[in-house]
Amino acid sequence: MMRIAASTYLNSAPLVDSFARGRLRKSYEFIGDTAPAKCSELLASGECEVALIPAIEYQRIPDLKIIPGVAVASKNRVRSVLIASRCRLGEVRRLALDRSSRSSQGLVRILLRHRYGIEPELIERTPDPGCAYQNMFEEADAALVIGDPAMQVERMAPGHGLRIHDLAAEWREMTGHPFVFAIWAVRAATLKSPEMEAQLSRDFQWAREDGLGQLEALAAACSADLGIPVEDLLSYLRLNVNYDLDDENLRGLARYYELAHQYGLIAQNRPLDFLQERIGTVSAVSTLVG
Repeated sequence: MMRIAASTYLNSAPLVDSFARGRLRKSYEFIGDTAPAKCSELLASGECEVALIPAIEYQRIPDLKIIPGVAVASKNRVRSVLIASRCRLGEVRRLALDRSSRSSQGLVRILLRHRYGIEPELIERTPDPGCAYQNMFEEADAALVIGDPAMQVERMAPGHGLRIHDLAAEWREMTGHPFVFAIWAVRAATLKSPEMEAQLSRDFQWAREDGLGQLEALAAACSADLGIPVEDLLSYLRLNVNYDLDDENLRGLARYYELAHQYGLIAQNRPLDFLQERIGTVSAVSTLVG
């Protein structure tokens, strides 16, 4: 049985719900972790065959193929990837980075250098909800926060004198493109045939459609834990996060890779290599084993 790893943040829930507890749960072994960076480590080490990885990690992990049509992206404002700061972005001198995501860290470096012309000192921290995330500001005047904690920080920011800078919105203003945060990637060595590639493509695209049909239930399931009303979470899933890897998002991803290479965040900018999508007729729910 193929092992798949993915973040358990709300923003990835529509893509993973079928694998975690739905119709595909018996076809794959699902490994959940709150940190997207951990999922890429599992993929790189061979501890899983498929993972939802920070987009930048495709350029760092060799011999991967991408599942077409599916991503965690944002066309404009995302709300769950942000910088909270005590000052204007151009005045930031020390920035705490949430260590959970590599793509967001890369985006921060690019935005601050390319748009604001600054290179603040960077330190890594793990957000602590027990202290209202104040540990992120103990030694910094700004912090990158991602995923569910970012949505909580956004809500508490006015009471703590923090300015919120949405990174997808900043990217859109700078480049005119959407931003792709995460993609499904597969270890190429585990792919045995074109038929297997087509089946994987079909399963993961089907899981996306199934998840998008469960948004109300997913929002309701997370509301109490996050302390955020269901209506707010549902709006986030419908309006702020985009789950396509369409032409517009691919152009944004290409621009990100260009700038990441320009600023030395990746050693090379290799072309995207996608799974085969169609070979004959393939069932909608997997029977893959391995």
